[in-house]
Amino acid sequence: MSNADLLRELHHGKLLVLPNAWDEASAELVVETGFPVVATSSAAVAASLGHEDGERAPWREMFAVVARIARAVPVPVTVDAEAGYGLEPERLVAELLSAGAVGCNLEDTDHRAGGLVDAAAQADRLAGVRAAADAAGVPLVLNARIDTFLPPSGFSGAVRVAEAIRRGRLYREAGADCIYPIGVSTAADLERVVAGVPGPVNGNTGAELDLDTLASLGVARVSFGPRFHRAGWASMRSGLEELRRAAGLEVPGARPAGR
Repeated sequence: MSNADLLRELHHGKLLVLPNAWDEASAELVVETGFPVVATSSAAVAASLGHEDGERAPWREMFAVVARIARAVPVPVTVDAEAGYGLEPERLVAELLSAGAVGCNLEDTDHRAGGLVDAAAQADRLAGVRAAADAAGVPLVLNARIDTFLPPSGFSGAVRVAEAIRRGRLYREAGADCIYPIGVSTAADLERVVAGVPGPVNGNTGAELDLDTLASLGVARVSFGPRFHRAGWASMRSGLEELRRAAGLEVPGARPAGR
């Protein structure tokens, strides 16, 4: 079985848990601790390269990281490819496959104009990616991210649920294997999306959404974005501040006492 076929199969059955990596060491740790797939986080990869998220990092640098990760681990690798970096579907698929990836996220945020890409236009783009992967002979696993629950989308309340379902159906018809309504925070909203869109759904954990709840709602996969990367930085900051206090060093920029 190919890595692409394995990744697709893992969307059906037990909840697929994807703690996202950002370099070879973090990817190897994901595998060493027993997870069957490595997923990347665009925000974490971009930060490790010195850039902000939102397609601000050069795409060639992002794909170079993916290639190093794919060479380092024996399991399927799926890539957070943001909105595709403006690459045509054939070029995007060629770059993904060249890097060793067998899956990708594609989001419907428009990083240049703001807001969301028109749903029909995004569906056409997803269909183009599916066709390009089929032409290449690799069943790339396509996870279509739906950003209606994020503040920049302009949607709120029940409208964002309805729009997520509408987009999810369009994206599935276009050839997406899974849909990802990122930012859903309530079990009720996520349950409506799962019921309204046929096929696998990607969720996130949260105050109302632990792994058991996600599984009970019928979610197929769960990912964590830059959470582990940011937790590492938070732990380092806490450790450094403790060390600074023990060393008797002043806080940078602080005014000396008595002035």
